[in-house]
Parts: sequence; C-alpha cells; structure tokens
Amino acid sequence: MEFIFIRHGHGEHLNDYPNRLNTLHPSLTEYGKFQVTQLRNEIKMDPDDLVLVSPTKRTIETATIIKSGMDFIISPLVGPRMYPQNPELPLLACDLILSKTEITNLYADAGILDFNLDCWKEGINRIEQEIFEGYAKQLFDWIGERYKKIFIISHDGTITNYRILLGETGLTRKDFLGETGVYRMKLY
Repeated sequence: MEFIFIRHGHGEHLNDYPNRLNTLHPSLTEYGKFQVTQLRNEIKMDPDDLVLVSPTKRTIETATIIKSGMDFIISPLVGPRMYPQNPELPLLACDLILSKTEITNLYADAGILDFNLDCWKEGINRIEQEIFEGYAKQLFDWIGERYKKIFIISHDGTITNYRILLGETGLTRKDFLGETGVYRMKLY
C-alpha cells in the first residue's frame, strides 16, 4: 500500500502573507492553478486509487485539476490540522472547512466520508491528539486493504500529522512539503 500526500497549490490567503490568513474559504490563485496543472503531468492516478480531499476550497480545486475525470472523496478527517499543536495560537479563517451543505451545493459530484463523526464544525485542526488518533484509526480501518494507492490532498500540518501516525519520527515544520509538494510513503 502506498500513501501519496499532496499539498494544495498557492492559495489566495498567501497573497500579502500573513495579512490575509483570515480570508474565509480562499481559492487557488492563478499561480496556484498553474502549479497544480504542472503537477498533474507528474502524478499518475488510476481509477482504482482512493483520492481523499480536505474540505477546503483550495484543496478541492487542487483535486479537481489533478483528478483528470476521476472521482474523489471529501473528508474532514484530512482537513486542516495544526502542526505542532499550539492551543495559544488563534484559529485562522483560512483553515475553516466547508460544511456538508456547501460541499453538496458547490461540488455535487463529490463523495463525502465522515463516519457520522462530529468533526464538521471545527474540523480536526485543534482537536486533542487522542481524538485525532481515534479518527485516523477509523479512517485507516475503512481504507483497509482495498486500495493499493491512497492519495491525500491536504495541508502541510495535516500531512505531517499523518506521516507521524504512519510511523515517521523526528518531523518538524522544516519537513512541510510546501505548495504542490508530494510525499510518498510505502507501507508493507
């Protein structure tokens, strides 16, 4: 089984950084769309692959460009998550997730995966580590052995949190992928 983590392209909230971090539901910029289009040429997705996407506009736009006609599933379980966790930092509007209703209205063809967990209001960004790990275990159990490749289109902090859950150690913010970064993990 292989996990392929993809960080979204350049978002509007990063223009005039850090002054626009409180932009609600930022989209990709034209440059971000260009980055993702370039990445699409390097990423090979098969119809049998699982594509999980964070419920933010910029990640969904990233998936829409990359997927080349394939379906994807939007899940708050891969939504923005701070790394490292710091309860003293404010919650930023750019990390608020779209609601199920907004997703259905904007992206009618996308599937939604949430296990009926209470994680749509604030997502997984600042939940306690133990709760996050429980949610992640449910996600891994659901994935099981059904997929050879799992693509997760998400955010730097979320990707780092999942890499740690999958066994990596010693990661810091220096290990963030950055715009349209890709990281592959093979699990045996």
